[in-house]
Amino acid sequence: MTLHKTSPSRGPGSPDVTGFYDEDTGSIQYLVSDPETGKGAVIDVVMGFDPAQATTDSSAANEILQFAQQRDIGIEWILDTHPHADHLMASSWLKQRLSAKNAIGEKVSEIAGLWRDLYHLPDAFAPEKDFDQLFADGDEFKIGSLPVRVMLTPGHTLGSITYVVGSDAAFVNDTFMQPDVGTSRADFPGGSAAELYDSLQDILSLGDETRLFIGHDYGTDTRDDPAWESTVAEQRRGNKHLAGDTSKDTYVNLRDERDRTLALPDRMLHVLQMNLRAGRPPEPESDGESYLKIPLNRFEKET
Repeated sequence: MTLHKTSPSRGPGSPDVTGFYDEDTGSIQYLVSDPETGKGAVIDVVMGFDPAQATTDSSAANEILQFAQQRDIGIEWILDTHPHADHLMASSWLKQRLSAKNAIGEKVSEIAGLWRDLYHLPDAFAPEKDFDQLFADGDEFKIGSLPVRVMLTPGHTLGSITYVVGSDAAFVNDTFMQPDVGTSRADFPGGSAAELYDSLQDILSLGDETRLFIGHDYGTDTRDDPAWESTVAEQRRGNKHLAGDTSKDTYVNLRDERDRTLALPDRMLHVLQMNLRAGRPPEPESDGESYLKIPLNRFEKET
């Protein structure tokens, strides 16, 4: 059983949120639901991927579906916040099994353009075909009776989005981490520490008691158990990278210096080819099998 925990609704207009922890990647997947209507959405669900064997499995996604079915939650949306670099997204797999739309931010099309060049696949990736909805900044929709607002929050990627659900929940992708960790990296192609700083400030402009649900946690030297929920007030008061009115220049220098020490995620070059297709593998070749293309010597760290 995957580690999971529910943050219950605080009352009318407030969603129930269950986070499911994926230990292999440190990712948190979410099931958000409207207590009034029983309707829900899944956010950033993981498809298992073993980079050593290049094999996939659906155990994490299956567990979330079973959890929803046991609680009679009808899933209306399959949502992702960005094309993840560290895990394979389950969007395409889920869409085959649910009567639900899948969606991501509209700037995924620009991200696809960057990676067409990096993979030298000029005709690859058509996000407008693999996703039912490409959300723009400020777009609104509903999960049951709960209003959802889309915020463009770039930095980790140029197209990362945050979903603000109901009166008090925001799914903030790879922007914030827990206050004792700080914030997420911004060194992937199209990323920007300066843009990430601005996105963090936009999120901090939400109400103090807004629950913030992050994309990753890996524990710390003093905290073994993963955690993924905080509030705007807690982040403003205690975030390791921002507390004390950290200036933009200071933050950018800190973030860039830290990012120069980080290796690429071990799944990144594999899974982005599929995540830019909503998690769908490339079209089978003449032998009926799908193949991935890995760029060689394109991401060497400067020394």
